[in-house]
Amino acid sequence: MAKKLPVQPAGCGCATHDAPERHAVGVDASIKSRNITRLRRIEGQVRGLQKMVEDDRYCADILMQVSSVQEALRAVSRELMRNHLKHCAASAIRKGDAEAEAMYDELVELMHKHAR
Repeated sequence: MAKKLPVQPAGCGCATHDAPERHAVGVDASIKSRNITRLRRIEGQVRGLQKMVEDDRYCADILMQVSSVQEALRAVSRELMRNHLKHCAASAIRKGDAEAEAMYDELVELMHKHAR
């Protein structure tokens, strides 16, 4: 199967997409802290899943834990999407024309990928 090349994100209002290493702009410290806490908890859940598989635990129990991890990741995604819309997207759209069009394309692509 052919390997897909990564899609380059469109330019955005935070002006960090042209930099070699991109960084978020306008991230609330409490949101960042909540996301870090969630991700650490998810990391522990995934280690627990590995142990369940190693221990030949009942498949339905493992599947329930997989579902829990997926929901926790969706919660992190929602926070990140909200921040992106509030800061990067809003700024790019306010600039108008090419910046706005590029952001619309980026948002459509993000929504498409995360709706799966």
